[in-house]
Amino acid sequence: MDRQRDFTEYVHARQDRLFRTAYLLCGDRDRAQDLAQSTLARLFRHWRHAQRADSVDAYARAVMVRIHLNEQRRSRHERELHERIDPPTPPDRPEVRLTILDALAQLAPKARAVVVLRYWEDLSIETTAELLGCSEGNVKSQSSRALARLRELLPEHMLAATEPSPHDF
Repeated sequence: MDRQRDFTEYVHARQDRLFRTAYLLCGDRDRAQDLAQSTLARLFRHWRHAQRADSVDAYARAVMVRIHLNEQRRSRHERELHERIDPPTPPDRPEVRLTILDALAQLAPKARAVVVLRYWEDLSIETTAELLGCSEGNVKSQSSRALARLRELLPEHMLAATEPSPHDF
């Protein structure tokens, strides 16, 4: 029962952060809940292996990103053109949050994953490449193109603003 207790403690401590990361990856509250649940289910199945990893959080993020990208590949042709974004109620600056989420939604799934991992999760190029199963050069080029696209999509006054707090999302 130690395995179950350890996993339960981990879930209670990290579930909010996992949900926020899932939301940033997919941009939809319901899909983010599904992604977080799928991540936790797979994490539980491989809990012994996850506990032996250097970082359980990094292991969980890797699982989440792989699940998300696999789902995106499978449903690319089935996805609707317009998705309704139903984000959690923000404490303040809702217009900034909605504008950023709208811009993120216009990025390709892998580019969005790179932006979330590199700039939201503040992961290194090396770690991001490992999580996405690609080269560091690919992460750099994806980052560059995604940031250029975000600069095109975001209003000028937002580009000069300071970084939003994680609680803004």
